[in-house]
Order: sequence, then C-alpha cells, then structure tokens
Amino acid sequence: MPPLLDGLRILILEDEVLIAMDVEQLCRDQGAADVTIVDDLAEIDRRDGLSWFDAAIVDLMLGGTSTLDFAARLRNAGIPFVFASGHSDSEEIEGSFPEIQLVAKPYSGDDLIEAVATACGRAKAA
Repeated sequence: MPPLLDGLRILILEDEVLIAMDVEQLCRDQGAADVTIVDDLAEIDRRDGLSWFDAAIVDLMLGGTSTLDFAARLRNAGIPFVFASGHSDSEEIEGSFPEIQLVAKPYSGDDLIEAVATACGRAKAA
C-alpha cells in the first residue's frame, strides 16, 4: 500500500517555523512529492494561482491575520485542505466550513496526516 500522501504537492500555511518544518517532514515521510511552506498570505498572491499544489494544511492565523478568506478560495477552487491550528474558534469554522476538518494544536502527526489523506479521498473519515 502506498504512503497516504504519495505523489501529492502539499502547501503548508504556517508561521511557526519549527511546527512548519515538523509538518513538512511528516508529509515527506508519507510520500508527498513536494512540500512548500508559506508563512505569509502575500506570498501566495505573488505565485501564479493555486495550481502549484494539490492539498493544503492551513493555520487559521498567520501573524495575526485570519486565513479564512484564503480557505474560501481553496474551497471555491476545489482544492482539499484541513485547518491545523491552536487558534480555534470552532463555531466560526463549523458555520463557515462545516465540511473541513480542524486538527487542533497540539496534534499528533498521525492525526494530521490522516486528516489530509481523508480530505484528499485517500482515507476514510473516522
């Protein structure tokens, strides 16, 4: 059986460097073909659209800025993603993004990878 993220290009939207590096390694260990860490929404806007990644792991806050508008862009583009955050207003997420899983920090690597794989249709929801 191939790794859960085999061949996927993953965007990690995270402003805490150590967490981002840990998540990057988790994704690579599960077969991700490419993993890009972004810590600023402006960097996303400088890139050419959203076609350079297949799935995303999105922190709810980057340097005090909400990522919910970006998450709406992902949803509208049909790109699978999960929220991974210690700043969790679960009511707002459940109201605006009921279909998107929130993995609350501190999380286990297995839980995070399972959530991404589920979002991408590679694992069944628990």
